[in-house]
Amino acid sequence: MSAERLNPPELSPPTGFSHAVVATGSRLVFLAGQTALDADGRVVGATLPEQFARALANLLTALAAAGGTPADLARVTVYVTDVEAYRACAPALGRVWRAAAGRDYPAMAVIGIVRLWDEAALVELDGVAVLGE
Repeated sequence: MSAERLNPPELSPPTGFSHAVVATGSRLVFLAGQTALDADGRVVGATLPEQFARALANLLTALAAAGGTPADLARVTVYVTDVEAYRACAPALGRVWRAAAGRDYPAMAVIGIVRLWDEAALVELDGVAVLGE
């Protein structure tokens, strides 16, 4: 994939995301929402950063199964049950992201929700990736 990350100077400087990603490739991969489920279907992690790390690892595992890498992510949506907690944990979540996915940030959105399918889940990530030939 070829990805051009665009952050126009007229917009607020992005922190942990890109305002736009222009992706060129031959395969689109739509990644289902991933929470902090382990292989046995149990939510693991008591804190938001712990659950975010597992949800991101699950998302990247699904992406790898399709032949992709974190750099292929064009869009990620984060659904969180507590936006204030997400904001408070933002530095830790950024460290988790960079350790797992690097610094080539996709276009992203964070959306506050009432709850997730699994009541113990605090966060869910889904995404779209563009893979090269």
